[in-house]
Amino acid sequence: MSKIIVFAFPVFLAAMALEWWWDRRQLRLGKVAHSRYALNDTINSLSLGLLSQVTGVLLKFIGLAAYALAFEHLALFPDAQLWKHWYGWLLALLIYDLCYYGLHRAGHEVALLWAAHVVHHQSQAYNLSTALRQTSTGGLLGWVFYLPLAVLGVPPLVFGIVALVDLLYQFWVHTEYVGKLGWFDRVFCSPSNHRVHHAVNEGYVDRNYGGILVVWDRLFGSFQEEQAPCVYGTRKPLNSWNPLWANAEVYAGLLATSWRTPRWSDKLRVWFKPPGWQPAEALPAPAFDMGQVQRFDPPLSAGQVRFALAQYLGLMAAGTVFLWNADAMPLRDAALVCVALCLASGASGRALQNQMPASRVLALQAACYGALGALGIVPFFGPLAL
Repeated sequence: MSKIIVFAFPVFLAAMALEWWWDRRQLRLGKVAHSRYALNDTINSLSLGLLSQVTGVLLKFIGLAAYALAFEHLALFPDAQLWKHWYGWLLALLIYDLCYYGLHRAGHEVALLWAAHVVHHQSQAYNLSTALRQTSTGGLLGWVFYLPLAVLGVPPLVFGIVALVDLLYQFWVHTEYVGKLGWFDRVFCSPSNHRVHHAVNEGYVDRNYGGILVVWDRLFGSFQEEQAPCVYGTRKPLNSWNPLWANAEVYAGLLATSWRTPRWSDKLRVWFKPPGWQPAEALPAPAFDMGQVQRFDPPLSAGQVRFALAQYLGLMAAGTVFLWNADAMPLRDAALVCVALCLASGASGRALQNQMPASRVLALQAACYGALGALGIVPFFGPLAL
């Protein structure tokens, strides 16, 4: 699976480059008022995508092991010929997409699951790089929602392939340069439908959860057509380019709220109630004001821009090498490389928002990759990331 992502990533980059070129052209022609791309936001989204794949090397064992166990012991039709034909695969994809709808909706309605999913919504931009902005912790619990496929007897190989198809489909809908598509919007997840899903506008929040099909939203009452222009991000903005904090922010908030809450029952409810839930005695949170939304955009010098680009290219190269070799690496070695890449990426993010000088970033990264080399773990990661 990791190698498939390595092959897919150049295609994603090419598509983003094409969208960026079109965006610049529209700006020059005066057809749009502002660019859909910003260097700091794009690097942050790509870094989060890289981290999600790197950590996924470790977390995928949880979901795969659980699925394999459920298939082995609970499958009702494990030997059904249906799953060996194209129409069986199509049915498996349909069921998977329904399960994805359930997970996606729960990710907005249960605080603990929102803590993982929020990463995908933090960007205040909306472009193809946003599609790659994925959680590094979703694999801890998300697998539960796909166990019905194992119970139905969908073989693990078929499950893995339809999961990949469902994920790859969702890349193209993250763009503002495809308008409404008529009948297609009524059946499928489309750019128009998914723009609504990423918006913080009143009436748009927590709508259009479908992965491939938006029919599920129409059936279960969560559909909203795009009408007013979308404002993107989260109602509690991240205001950070640190990919580690992006993954930890909501978990930290839940821990703090749970700690302050006096009743033990409420300490537990904090995690399983909708995001933002507070005990009755807590002060209500201020109402969201669209007029107060501000773009997070710390100024960068030309030198910082060059450093940020070099950092991301280095991390991307190191991450690609890791993903290519991950399946053959001992678990301990993979875990240590994962930690090193996470720390290096976090340092780069802090530099992007003027919280860490370049010299300290390089020193931290040298220490991380030097430690890997001292342990005899893929010593060429260091030069690639520096």
